[in-house]
Amino acid sequence: MKAALYSISQLPEHPNEDGSGPPTLRTAGTSLNAELTHQHQQLLAAATSDNTRRAYRSSVSHFLAWGGRLPCDETMIIRYLLAYAESLNPRTLALRLTALSQWHLHQGFPNPAATPTVRKTLSGILRTYGKPKAKAKALPIEDLELIVSALAGQPTLSATRDSALLQIGFFGGFRRSELVQLTVENLVWDREGLVITLPRSKTDQEGHGMVKAIPYGDETFCPVTALKAWLQAAGIESGPLFRPINKAGLISAVALHPASVNDILERGAKLAKLDYVPMLSSHSLRRGMATSAYRAGATPRDIKRQGGWRHDGTVQGYIEEAGQFEENAAAALLRRKRKK
Repeated sequence: MKAALYSISQLPEHPNEDGSGPPTLRTAGTSLNAELTHQHQQLLAAATSDNTRRAYRSSVSHFLAWGGRLPCDETMIIRYLLAYAESLNPRTLALRLTALSQWHLHQGFPNPAATPTVRKTLSGILRTYGKPKAKAKALPIEDLELIVSALAGQPTLSATRDSALLQIGFFGGFRRSELVQLTVENLVWDREGLVITLPRSKTDQEGHGMVKAIPYGDETFCPVTALKAWLQAAGIESGPLFRPINKAGLISAVALHPASVNDILERGAKLAKLDYVPMLSSHSLRRGMATSAYRAGATPRDIKRQGGWRHDGTVQGYIEEAGQFEENAAAALLRRKRKK
């Protein structure tokens, strides 16, 4: 039987919108009733994170917009890779190849994206056109303090929120998606500071829970005090911690969008007159916590736990960045020369 070819407007509906699950579930040749089918589709969707699902959906749409068809064969995959070998980041192509691979696997078709020839083609593209991955600049604690000080001079509700968000994001080592999903119900106030239980995260998709403690600081630079000030000023007693504020000063009942964290950091950095604003992103908070903590004497184990990193290698990369001048063979030689 010849496989059907689908255009972008003819793609069948799938639970995850990226092909990661069958349209219906059958047992012993009998379809499940509508309620069980819906429940099954929800569970299939939950097996893939929202970010991954969006990335896969975007990748498949890009392939179809180029002129591809699903299912496809090895030749079409190679033509697609060659069409974008020079114009797209090879890592982006690798992600799109993964999305196409997942589509075929979950639809029960042979997987043309996993053949040796396709993989070798991608490897050649990586070797020929690969570039270093762009990294957000770490925000050092000294510059965070400048931002907090600048925000303190702005007597607005937005400035109070932004100061609390940036400090909690930094000292908690939160990803932006984690930061905006925090609620009052996740907080436990303690004599020594604040305990935050994150119900779910990128490295905890099964919801075991991740606990982070944030101690009190001093009167001028304290994430716990800043959060208390924001909640009191906003009158928030339950639900999302960080929320949009409109021009009239009205606070929304819903959480901020993750992209808003980038905007808030950019505004604060400009207010503090930092000279590397274009190099900052929400990830600068996590990187800044890790590098600043290492310079202050924190152990790799403690840094890994606070940031919720799964792999030691990630933390080691931040440690090496933090010590690139101090723990440096050339620096040792130059210091020796200055002593003479």
